Amino acid sequence: MSDKKISRRGFLEKSTAITAGAAAATTLSAPAVLAQAPVTIKMQTSWPASDIWMDFARQYIERVEKMSGGRLKFELLPAGAVVGAFQVLDGVNDGVIDAAHTVPVYWYGKHKAASLFGTGPVFGGSATTMLAWFHQGGGKDFYRELTQDIMGLNVVGFYGFPMPAQPFGWFKNPVTKPAELQGFKYRTVGLAADLMQNLGLSVAQLPGGEIVPAMERGVIDAFEFNNPSSDLRFGSQDVAKHYILSSYHQASESFEFLFNKDVFDDLDDDLQAILEYGVEAASTANTAFALDNYSADLQRLQTEHGVTVHRTSKEILDAQLQAWDKIIPTLEADEFMKRVLDSQRQWVERVVYYELMNSADLTLAYEHYFPGKLKL
Repeated sequence: MSDKKISRRGFLEKSTAITAGAAAATTLSAPAVLAQAPVTIKMQTSWPASDIWMDFARQYIERVEKMSGGRLKFELLPAGAVVGAFQVLDGVNDGVIDAAHTVPVYWYGKHKAASLFGTGPVFGGSATTMLAWFHQGGGKDFYRELTQDIMGLNVVGFYGFPMPAQPFGWFKNPVTKPAELQGFKYRTVGLAADLMQNLGLSVAQLPGGEIVPAMERGVIDAFEFNNPSSDLRFGSQDVAKHYILSSYHQASESFEFLFNKDVFDDLDDDLQAILEYGVEAASTANTAFALDNYSADLQRLQTEHGVTVHRTSKEILDAQLQAWDKIIPTLEADEFMKRVLDSQRQWVERVVYYELMNSADLTLAYEHYFPGKLKL
């Protein structure tokens, strides 16, 4: 028996040789497989190249490219590179561009319901409340119905980044009474335009990059865009020195990530999932990036550029709510918009009750730790 014994080392060496030979044979007999070329998606934003929102878009594509292992690549373009800032929906629908990073109010002119996914009355909800409505309260289904069934668009869209409530805007002199707003030539977009017109302002709907030049030419004499960082980069501080924060005209908005449906449907299932859930990943990153930059740039506007920051008066805020009360019935004349608004009301009544009852008094705590800073 001893001469027939095989040592453990010998057994392993022979086994390794056999395995290696088999692997080599398999490699030789299998056809050569070429690495799949990455899919390049041409995405245009609605933002100027210098705007901070281009950085938000980059956070999205960086995450998607990494999660896809390089199988997806993006060509990111600023507003106007292929189509105008307000024309990205048409561009995606027509296949002129593959995707867009935008906001739904920019195609409000095609259907007013677009604003219900961005700048509607929201009934006391925040942007976080309404983004949750989109994902959990039926908003996603309403959005698909609007874009694909009602409007017949060849697009797929996702929503991310609950934006902080937008400032009332930039004024050459402070305003505290609704009567002081009469006759202002004011820039905003979407249903916020209807709201401001109801308050007696004359409204121009302009893309972000056109705002400051319009102010310089006297086309408008007051305006809002979205946030301190964009406003600083636009040069808002060069044409006005009074910055009024807090408003109900756009208390809720999120980015819209649009894709041509044919382009999206042609992708493998896992790549489709990465495009969709990459929005959720970017939403978290965008929120952290926004809070850091918006707060720092608000300080810069005050300390470096002599801007006086105000909070919108309760009189003007109340007038805005009364204006919404007049606008909502006109919107509800449309059957689809009535269903959306009913859904949002039901969601907000339940969810915001919890949010308000559960949330701590942030003002009380802030004044406790940083006394004298707030001037509300």
